[in-house]
Amino acid sequence: MTPADDALAKKRFFAITSMRLMGAIFVLAGFVLIRGGFELAGQPTDRWIGVVLVLVGAFDFAVMPLLLARRWRSPRDL
Repeated sequence: MTPADDALAKKRFFAITSMRLMGAIFVLAGFVLIRGGFELAGQPTDRWIGVVLVLVGAFDFAVMPLLLARRWRSPRDL
C-alpha cells in the first residue's frame, strides 16, 4: 500500500466514522425534542421535528456507512 493509498483510506475511515457519530447525535437530539427537553417551535411541531431527526439520524447511522463502504470498495483482482 502506497502512502497515497494509506492517506485515502484514513480519510474514508474518518468520513464513515463521522457519519455514524453525526447519526447518533441526530438520534439523541431527536429524542430530546420529542421528550420536550428544549423548545424550537412549540410542542406539537417540536415532536415532529424530533421524529424527523430520529429517522434521519438512524439512516445516517445505519445505512449511509454501508453505502459509502460499498462505493469505496476496492475492485477485486480476478
